[in-house]
Amino acid sequence: MDYLFDPLPIQSVAVEGESHRFPLRRIFCVGRNYADHIREMGFQPEREPPFFFTKPIDALVQDGETVAYPPLTENFHHEAELVVAIGKPGADIPVERALDHVYGYAVGNDLTRRDVQFALRDRGRPWDWSKAFDRSAVVGTITPSQRRALSGETRIHLSVNDEVRQDATLKTMIWSVAEIIAALSNSVTIRPGDLVFTGTPAGVGPLTPGDICTVSIDGLHPITTVIGPRE
Repeated sequence: MDYLFDPLPIQSVAVEGESHRFPLRRIFCVGRNYADHIREMGFQPEREPPFFFTKPIDALVQDGETVAYPPLTENFHHEAELVVAIGKPGADIPVERALDHVYGYAVGNDLTRRDVQFALRDRGRPWDWSKAFDRSAVVGTITPSQRRALSGETRIHLSVNDEVRQDATLKTMIWSVAEIIAALSNSVTIRPGDLVFTGTPAGVGPLTPGDICTVSIDGLHPITTVIGPRE
């Protein structure tokens, strides 16, 4: 088949213990899923239905890469997150079967133009321009779920230049992984290749050129991102 221009290469993520990589289809992100983070953003936590936004798959950043300080912001933030990799399609999935659709888990960093987000939020506009910009989705190596079981005591941790910024357990999530998958599948059909960022705990903060940002989750492969100068 002939194209008007060369198609973009397939975006993919490494898989622990596998020579094959995990090809990406879509990136979903759930907002406001840790009570302390909701409070630091100026809201009171409620167990309202989860809501989602998306990132383009070519926003993917691999472990160890340098991310240039992005345009349109003076308040560029980190957000440590557990990322769920979907391995089985489904729609209207009941909570009790939702984990059957998980292929594995990875560590993520939802890079955010916070000042842009606040300006859009205050005007009642979508967040897209604060979240879905170039090189805004850092994702580490996926660990297949049969090799690593997560629990409420699993810790998520982020440091900048070896200074701890975020440190919490997964039990502080408002919506569990199973509940997030079930809710997402009520709106769209999830399919293999989808990634789901599951929200960030309290402690989000600014990144500046020269910073080294490291995110880890117990039992998963950590990720490190270097923040470069503006391009």
